[in-house]
Amino acid sequence: MIIAIDGPAASGKGTIAKRLAAHYGLRHLDTGLLYRAVAKTVLDAGEAPDDAAAATGAAQTLDPTRYDEAVLKGPGVGEAASLVSAIPAVRAALVDFQRSFAAAAPGAVLDGRDIGTVICPDAEAKIFVTATPEVRAERRANEYRNAGKDIPLAEVLADIRQRDERDSNRSAAPLRQADDAVLLDTTHLNVEQAVAAAIEIVEAKRS
Repeated sequence: MIIAIDGPAASGKGTIAKRLAAHYGLRHLDTGLLYRAVAKTVLDAGEAPDDAAAATGAAQTLDPTRYDEAVLKGPGVGEAASLVSAIPAVRAALVDFQRSFAAAAPGAVLDGRDIGTVICPDAEAKIFVTATPEVRAERRANEYRNAGKDIPLAEVLADIRQRDERDSNRSAAPLRQADDAVLLDTTHLNVEQAVAAAIEIVEAKRS
């Protein structure tokens, strides 16, 4: 079974995907971390994240295990990841890796921006997770605070809005809800409620 989870930044899709994977005994891939790893590689090399040649080279030789997840989830890396992910050749370089991961037994839960539309269009269950920009900014600011980074909420909200705009309007695999995906708005849900709602969606698809 393949479960595709898409949605904008800080919507809760990663947490939901991890919990679904544990619930169904599937593997989990946070595809956003792949783009963050490409971005970090480019930044570490002293290159600009919107340099198509540098970003494509990093994607083609990517070692997903090179960086610690906490490092990849820093605010600067997130902004850079949004830039490299808009480069068509970068996305093309990572497509095969994602599809191979999804196809291996016993199946997987993948979360990202284009899982249900591009990477796994035939996934058994597709969920599009969202929440208001304000709520997502609060969640992301809390994540930064827990990691020891105190970033003003207004700055986080501006970054969220900018990423939404870029992700939704890029030419390569823009963020959008697949026609057969079920919308899950987590604005007023806690983690347990959101996961329970996601399980309900998957079970309805399976039956």
